[in-house]
Amino acid sequence: MAPTKKGEAARETKRKRGSVNSQKPEPAVKEVKPVEKEVKSLKEEDLLLDSGTDSDYDGDSLSGSLNSDDFDSDIFDSEDDGSQRDTEDGERESLGDKDHGHEGSVGNDDNGDESEQVDSEDGMEDGSDEGSEQGEVAEESDSSEDEVAPRNTVGNVPLKWYENEKHIGYDINGMKITKKELRDKLDSFLASMDDKKNWRQILDEYNDEEVEVTKEEQMLIRRLLKGEAPHADFDPYPTYVDWFKWDDAIHPLSSAPEPKRRFLPSKWEAKIVLKYVRAIRKGLIKFDKPEEEPKVYDLWGDSTSDQKNKHLTYIPPPKLKMPGHEESYNPSLEYIPTEEEKASYELMYEEDRPKFIPKRFTSLRSIPAYGNALNELFDRCLDLYLCPRVRKKRINIDPESLKPKLPSRKDLRPYPNSCYLEYKGHTGKVTTISTECSGQWIASGSTDGSVRIWEVETGRCVKTWQFDEAVKRVAWNPHSDFSILAVAMGRDLVILNTELGTDEQQENIKELLQLGNVPEPKASVAAIASWLPDEKNGGIIIRHFKNISSIDWHRKGDYLSTVMASGETRGVVIHQISKKLTQKPFKIRGLPVTALFHPSRSYFFIATRKNVRVYNLLKVEEPVKKLETGMREISSMAIHPGGDNLIVGSKEGKMCWFDMDLSSKPYKTLKNHPKDITNVAYHRSYPLFASSSEDSTAYVFHGKVYNDLNENPLIVPLEILRGHSTSSNGGGVLDCKFHPRQPWLFTAGADSIIKLYCH
Repeated sequence: MAPTKKGEAARETKRKRGSVNSQKPEPAVKEVKPVEKEVKSLKEEDLLLDSGTDSDYDGDSLSGSLNSDDFDSDIFDSEDDGSQRDTEDGERESLGDKDHGHEGSVGNDDNGDESEQVDSEDGMEDGSDEGSEQGEVAEESDSSEDEVAPRNTVGNVPLKWYENEKHIGYDINGMKITKKELRDKLDSFLASMDDKKNWRQILDEYNDEEVEVTKEEQMLIRRLLKGEAPHADFDPYPTYVDWFKWDDAIHPLSSAPEPKRRFLPSKWEAKIVLKYVRAIRKGLIKFDKPEEEPKVYDLWGDSTSDQKNKHLTYIPPPKLKMPGHEESYNPSLEYIPTEEEKASYELMYEEDRPKFIPKRFTSLRSIPAYGNALNELFDRCLDLYLCPRVRKKRINIDPESLKPKLPSRKDLRPYPNSCYLEYKGHTGKVTTISTECSGQWIASGSTDGSVRIWEVETGRCVKTWQFDEAVKRVAWNPHSDFSILAVAMGRDLVILNTELGTDEQQENIKELLQLGNVPEPKASVAAIASWLPDEKNGGIIIRHFKNISSIDWHRKGDYLSTVMASGETRGVVIHQISKKLTQKPFKIRGLPVTALFHPSRSYFFIATRKNVRVYNLLKVEEPVKKLETGMREISSMAIHPGGDNLIVGSKEGKMCWFDMDLSSKPYKTLKNHPKDITNVAYHRSYPLFASSSEDSTAYVFHGKVYNDLNENPLIVPLEILRGHSTSSNGGGVLDCKFHPRQPWLFTAGADSIIKLYCH
């Protein structure tokens, strides 16, 4: 847009007043230094984006383009025009400084360019006011620019700290410098279209103000864009000055690389070497041969220098024993054996017989030849030739470092470690114990034929049954509504009503224990077991054809398995209490020892003397898996509550841990008891397992099973429980069971005492 006559008159008046107020042309010169500071942070991208057009506007080119013509059109103007623009720039800078000085005023928030446009459009309507303001600006601008500190005094502080603040810093008086409202892109575009010099303005982020690039700075930028030195006075090709004196120089100053000929073999030297080689081959050049020493090996000596050079770890052969008084031709009488001693030598083995018997001669002339000389010489040669003598490196390893790093026992609490209560009442060995599912009662069986029920917390005997035979096993029904007890003694399996439940439960139990019409079993099953009523105790008697060695309840409480060790292929049967039915579903190979139900799946474990076979109750034709223990004879077995791990005890004091997902062989074998292991047990909720033995001890272990299949179980020995006295007939600890809810362990000993170990 072309400026109006009124605007031109206003500019002329400004120029005259500015020349009157400032006698010296310092404002234009002073403006260079603060702007030079801003030019250092100026990037070429800002120039390319913010650049506009000068007075020569081309409609085809974009307003944001920057080229050398723009600089040329402004720099190479006439001197009159340059002085006029310098005066205008100085006035604009002084007005801008005054606006920033009056920071608290509302009307001075806009930049100097907008005020200049208003002046240019409105003319000199308020000439007197503007004249007074310009006079004040001129007075303020008389001070030197080098002495004026920057407007913002926060120092070298990142401006990111003030992003969320309303101010950008503090002035020299400690007052906050409020941020100005930034114009959006549309306003910036309109301003660049209205003002032809808007592209020269640069935003000073440190002082939050816009600064206009002067002509001197445009010259610097133009030279930088061309790849030249910023200052025109700089000479890129100065004359060379020789600072060194080359006369009498000792060391060369050249750093030139070594020539290639110094690294290649000399052809001339190769010809000379070839000449000497041909002369030696023809015999023209002769050498004196070194005298060869005779190769003699001292058979009885200790000269092993050659061997030491060949082998660093060579050990010299041992020296032979030097002859003593016995080997003398005329030894004293004390060394000469008598006839009785010589006769005793003949009775000795040839290996123990002395190889040399001393003899006495009057002179050396009468000494005969040594009869064993050739034999000893041959043996010595064999020792030197065949016996390897090499020094082996011994590794010094601390035995403690070979032990696995296990957690501390304090971190693995709680676990049973001390005897808390004793249950006394049996007169014979306590062979078996069983805990009730709630943990309030415990049942025990003894060789005196008695079965007792004890209250756990008080140790009071609640009920007693007396039988004619020694009790082998007792097992409490795991179902909480049926408080019945299975007792195995001899060939009979007795189902007893403990009378500990409510009245409703007792009615259900009595109905369950009534035989009524028992279905006729098959001939093969009838030969194994028969169901009979127990009129004396009000229960059921299941009579087997062989002695019972082990019993186990199913988790639902309706099925009961019995094992007859001498029953061979018919040694394992399963009874269903509700239907009064007996089944023989398995074809057993070997003599069965014990059997267990899986705690959560339809699997059945049968342990023979050396192996453990896993059967699927839905398909019982062949075993699903066979676990090889490698033991002499299995004595007991226990399954982890998770169902994937199994421990097996043997009669040789070893205990095997099986991880059935890992392998069919033991994951770890523990040798802890010197005598037979009588029983092993897992805890239902705590990571504990225990073993009891005939050595009158019970071992408690920490057995942590992880859900991660890549991590192996953690087994840590915790405590050795002692307290049972060994009877004259032997026995030690015959059974052990964990409390179903607390980390307590019950042990049954051959001393007729049941002990409760607590933490």
